[in-house]
Amino acid sequence: MDFANTPSFFRSGPKPGTRLFLCALASIALLVGDSRYGLMEQARDGMSLVLYPLQRVVNMPLGMVRHFGDYFTAQADLKNENDQLRTRQLEMSARLARLETVERELNELRQLNSIKATRTDAPQLAETLYTGRDPFSYKIIIDKGADANLQPGQPVVDAHGLLGQITRVQPLTAEVTLIIDKNQMVPVMIARTGERAILYGYGGGVEIRYLPLHADVREGDSIVTSGIDGLYQEGTPVARVSKVERNAGAAFSRITTEPLAGVQQTRYVLVLQQKGQTPPRPAEPVVPVKKTKGKKPADSE
Repeated sequence: MDFANTPSFFRSGPKPGTRLFLCALASIALLVGDSRYGLMEQARDGMSLVLYPLQRVVNMPLGMVRHFGDYFTAQADLKNENDQLRTRQLEMSARLARLETVERELNELRQLNSIKATRTDAPQLAETLYTGRDPFSYKIIIDKGADANLQPGQPVVDAHGLLGQITRVQPLTAEVTLIIDKNQMVPVMIARTGERAILYGYGGGVEIRYLPLHADVREGDSIVTSGIDGLYQEGTPVARVSKVERNAGAAFSRITTEPLAGVQQTRYVLVLQQKGQTPPRPAEPVVPVKKTKGKKPADSE
């Protein structure tokens, strides 16, 4: 191509080598001027101010991706933490339930030991193994029997009051019929007035029957054993009056009571001696007799 004959408005200016030299010279001058005199500070600040919105727009997708990633990561961490806390809460709830059970049993044992220390009839501590198999009777089985010299008829109490009496003795266990059984009757009296009555079990609860309308009985009165039957010792707590109904057309008052003993929840019990019964004496140790060598002593004439 002939550049000499090319029109002036199509010419491209200086030669490429000249352009490269001028650009390099300008660059060196700007570098020296900026490093020595800070000539490009204002220009650099202005360019950063002009390009800041563009930088924000360019970095926005990357920031959104990072934000969503952090959000999902935080959600996963929160879910794992919640699962761990829920598991720990269940473990702590189970441990708390066990501790409450142990504390309740410890309190029962302390109260029973206190009662045992104050009595002189050598009561025996026993543990409830299981309830009776008959759903229509209220009986429990304890871990003491003929091996502990238990006998039918012995009263059984817990830390709060009378529980029942032994009705059957096995070699290693014994059957206790609770006072709420329908076949149980306990001679009692009102602790406040001394009024005597009979406490009947009706299968799940107890009540006083055949008490005259004029009898002085109030709600909240304590009911204890009267001791006139030769079985229960006098003064053992049995129940508390919860409701008194007096109908003019009826011959007797209707008195509803609540047993004081934990007839459905107690674990440790005390087996008492019957009224007038002496506790069994412990077996005396047998002392072996040493044989002496020599002649037999002569018979006296």
